[in-house]
Amino acid sequence: MEQRALKNPYADYDGTQALFDSQGQMCAEFAQRLSTKVSELLLIMEKGLKAADPRDCTTYTGWAGIALLYLHLHNVFKDASFLQRAEEHVSRSLKCLTRRHDVTFLCGDAGPLAVAAVVFHRLQKQQQSEECISRLLQYHQTVVEGSGGLPDEMLYGRMGYMSALVFIRQQLGEDRIPLQYIQQISEAVLASGEHHSRKCHIQNQSPLMYQWYQEQYVGAAHGLAGIYYFLMQVETPTFSYFSVWQRLVRPSVDHVCRLKFPSGNYPPCIGDDRDLLVHWCHGSPGVVYMLLQAHKTFGVAQYLADALQCGEVVWRFGLLKKGYGLCHGAAGNAYTFLALYRETQEPKHLYRACMFADWCMAYGTHGCRTPDTPFSLFEGMAGTIYFLADLLQPNKARFPAFEV
Repeated sequence: MEQRALKNPYADYDGTQALFDSQGQMCAEFAQRLSTKVSELLLIMEKGLKAADPRDCTTYTGWAGIALLYLHLHNVFKDASFLQRAEEHVSRSLKCLTRRHDVTFLCGDAGPLAVAAVVFHRLQKQQQSEECISRLLQYHQTVVEGSGGLPDEMLYGRMGYMSALVFIRQQLGEDRIPLQYIQQISEAVLASGEHHSRKCHIQNQSPLMYQWYQEQYVGAAHGLAGIYYFLMQVETPTFSYFSVWQRLVRPSVDHVCRLKFPSGNYPPCIGDDRDLLVHWCHGSPGVVYMLLQAHKTFGVAQYLADALQCGEVVWRFGLLKKGYGLCHGAAGNAYTFLALYRETQEPKHLYRACMFADWCMAYGTHGCRTPDTPFSLFEGMAGTIYFLADLLQPNKARFPAFEV
């Protein structure tokens, strides 16, 4: 881990730092710094986007991600111009949907359609919003059936599609996507996990197992942590659903917990003993969401203890040479602290998020690597802007296009 991170230069929280009050409200000076930096980086981002791939529709690296950023900025700052910018970018995204008809929120057509549905709704363009939802739901049966060898993970699989449906339900109301759509995908993913577990002969260790490209990934993007996190998101579970979680999901979560390195970090995939990656996509910054959700669902204190250990890993090794992005950068890692803060209300975690924000506000001065898509949501500057704006409302902050 040390060779992939820059040394954390900040003193840890000692109770004397006055960046926020007891309700998590930022002091005026720090809030102004955040807002000013958001404005500065937006100007740089928009200039840089002039050279971006005009055909990339995705939330991960394309125009839907920029639209999602502007939608978020409108939610935070209430500036109508941000909503207009969101419409411009998502309309561009809708014109270049993937020829392969990929189905996920982050890397497929579901993301542009879901973001567009919300943007059009906010602009009171209800017919266009409904059309996007209708187009999104056309993929549902294909996803449930797993047509074309569709995997189960977040970036390219079933859970990536389900996250788009959950996003619509959160933003526009639960009635816009019937709960049965979520349940049917969950049941398909559970069946797939049982199948892979039997195939690997590990039913006694983990009743569920998943793979992507012949690897059993552990993290949030391609692996077990992201899948289990979303499996525990089915709203208002019946007793039968909870019993399924107890029988299948909880022991599978426990199997992930047993993979933990002595450092508190997690491997990128089962069988990989290299303790290297501290990213949302691979490692503690992504696993923490599964642990916190398991703590809420099952009430087991050890899950929270393991989540807090993830926070220690991120505090020490989360300022990455890879840069400031969401998927594998300091901004994405900072969401670990915001998730822990919401769960515990301990000011230490909010302070740590503020220190990572301070680092991000010195964007480009640390000698970090330039990402392939330097202005995108998940690899580049747009994701950093999203995080800095989110920090103004820490109790509402959520990792974009993932955290529920």
